Amino acid sequence: MKEKTKSEQKVDAVRKQKIDAGAQPFKLVKFFSFSSLVVILVFTLLLSWFQSKYSQKVMFEQSEAHTLLLAESINQQVFHRFVLPTVIRYGKISLREPEQYTLINRIITGLIHGMDIDSVKIYDSSKNVISYSTNSEIIGQEDQGGKGYTLALTGETSSKLIYGGSFSNLVGVGKSISCSLTTYIPFRQVGKSGESDGEILGVIEIDKDLTKEYSKILLLQVKLLLGSSVVMAVLFLVLRSIVARADKIMEAKTLERLRLEDKLNQAERLVHLGTMVATVSHEIKSPLGIVRSTAELLQKRIKKIAPGNEMLAGIIIDETTRLNDIVIEFLDFARPQKMNFVVATVDEIITKVLTFVTPQLKAQGVKLVTDFAPDLRATMLDQDAFYRALLNIVMNALQAMEEGGELQITTANLDDGAVLLRVRDTGRGISEENQAQIFNPFFTDRHKGTGLGLAITSNIIETHGGTVTVTSEPGLGSCFAIKLPRLA
Repeated sequence: MKEKTKSEQKVDAVRKQKIDAGAQPFKLVKFFSFSSLVVILVFTLLLSWFQSKYSQKVMFEQSEAHTLLLAESINQQVFHRFVLPTVIRYGKISLREPEQYTLINRIITGLIHGMDIDSVKIYDSSKNVISYSTNSEIIGQEDQGGKGYTLALTGETSSKLIYGGSFSNLVGVGKSISCSLTTYIPFRQVGKSGESDGEILGVIEIDKDLTKEYSKILLLQVKLLLGSSVVMAVLFLVLRSIVARADKIMEAKTLERLRLEDKLNQAERLVHLGTMVATVSHEIKSPLGIVRSTAELLQKRIKKIAPGNEMLAGIIIDETTRLNDIVIEFLDFARPQKMNFVVATVDEIITKVLTFVTPQLKAQGVKLVTDFAPDLRATMLDQDAFYRALLNIVMNALQAMEEGGELQITTANLDDGAVLLRVRDTGRGISEENQAQIFNPFFTDRHKGTGLGLAITSNIIETHGGTVTVTSEPGLGSCFAIKLPRLA
């Protein structure tokens, strides 16, 4: 394929800039679409995170409430079933004594049986030392209470949540998941009314295991995130398909708009050109007629005065005749043609054209092959205008076969109700570069001719509501296809 010239490349660049400019607003829409998708995704993930945190908070509050109830129960039971009987029996409390430890341990283990309680500790109120623990090995250890112990001595209850692990730990990656709630409650003397509002005797520490609950919260968070991701993925695919489809539609509309703009610009140029051509042709036609008439008179006089030299005047007559034909062609192209449509078949017009060109077919040694469809549909035709259009195509075919060949003319009824006419020759063919220009005014690949024949033909066919196309291969010939619409 022949490389594009610099001017053609410049036209393509301008066209691309126009397409980009036309698509720019939609690119902005695409940007906002993807931006909104990102915003929705971020907010969905944040919502999932807040929801899991809220679940954690609810778990903490419920567990703390249960622990406080348990602590109150321990306070009541230990005071009534251990403190009072022990003081009465032994005179003092000494948990280092096996009997006393066994008694309090039985009471507390009975209360926490079936609950996820890791340990229960009771601190002395006079110093930060563990007086009792369900784990006997740590009894007597000092300074284990921390801030919670100090707050409990002032009568304030406090809790802290200690947890470890994340999503990955659910599938066995990294450390195991753990979660525990540690609560410090004042151990008070129980009054006659049964309320624990008396003197602070010590501090109760309850360590509750919340690993199962915490694992369920992590699993819930994973499900929320996965669900949100799936929803966002589906939403993204839907938006992406909508954006892609809209992108194609906008690009097609942009190309169509550019095509219409080019066609409108070309029409405007042809209007101005037609006005100029009509004016010039009209001014030339009259002097040209005078020159021809004068040449005819001169030819007669020369024949009398100097026989044998009249050929010089004949040359003038022939050339003025050729110029007159060109002027008429210019006028036909420039002035608007008023069509007189009637219902007719193209077979009748084809017959007239072939009758006219038969002598030239024989003179050039061109073989004629016809294949007319039986019962060819009628269509709306201006017979004179269509005759000229078809004659132009046939004459172009004959000019391409100066050394002989084959001319094929076929007609057919199409499924959509239209009528198809093909004119095929075996001439020199048309290059791919010229195929896109042969219907442009004043384009010709021959030394003679105005380049208006096929332009006029194209205008006539378009006025009939039809189309004319060409396919060709250099050295193998060309095929012109005329498609005329069905009757309304």
